[in-house]
Amino acid sequence: MESGSASSAPEETAHNAPEETGRRGRVRLRRAAVLAVPATLVTAALAVLTAQGALGVQFAISGMPFTVTATELEGTGFEQFGALDNMAEGSPNAGDTGGQVLVVTSAIKNATLTKLCQSVDLGGTNLLITAGGGKDKVTASDLTTDSTELSGNADFNNIEIGNDASTLTKAGVKGPIGVFSQQADTVRIRELRQTNYATTAGVFRLPGLKLRFSDTGC
Repeated sequence: MESGSASSAPEETAHNAPEETGRRGRVRLRRAAVLAVPATLVTAALAVLTAQGALGVQFAISGMPFTVTATELEGTGFEQFGALDNMAEGSPNAGDTGGQVLVVTSAIKNATLTKLCQSVDLGGTNLLITAGGGKDKVTASDLTTDSTELSGNADFNNIEIGNDASTLTKAGVKGPIGVFSQQADTVRIRELRQTNYATTAGVFRLPGLKLRFSDTGC
């Protein structure tokens, strides 16, 4: 009986080895994908706003991207790093993504935006939101956004590039450990344009808010 038990152990180990190797391979691949994104963060196409790691998007995203534009954004306390957003299980928008979207997560402690526009393509029509087009600007605190595309003309004061995301301090948000990030005391972006999957804010004030359906987006 003892010899039979001893001979079965190598067979069980051999049987499980490929499965364990495959699991480790998938973890390494997912980690590599997250780390690859932040290399784009040092370009002038930097933008507005959030935190997947600590504050994070604390909801399942719809998987429908939306466009955000502003003629100018000014902020104090800026952070940015790579992250993954997740859709609800069984979402029809998942496609072949596995329900995950690789994003650039940004956070701004306090922000003002001029002539804010947000639009969602609903197929044949757009849900359009505008605000801050008058003398009063849009303001937000603890503003965060998960984006796949960012563009604009950006200026930063006291920028730090290459931080570990878990050590960020400027916006009160900490990202995943081991992930490349950057932060700055202030940020100014002119002609901002983003493709976003999620936005959160502690307070979001939208003077002159208008919501409507439109043939065109932002």
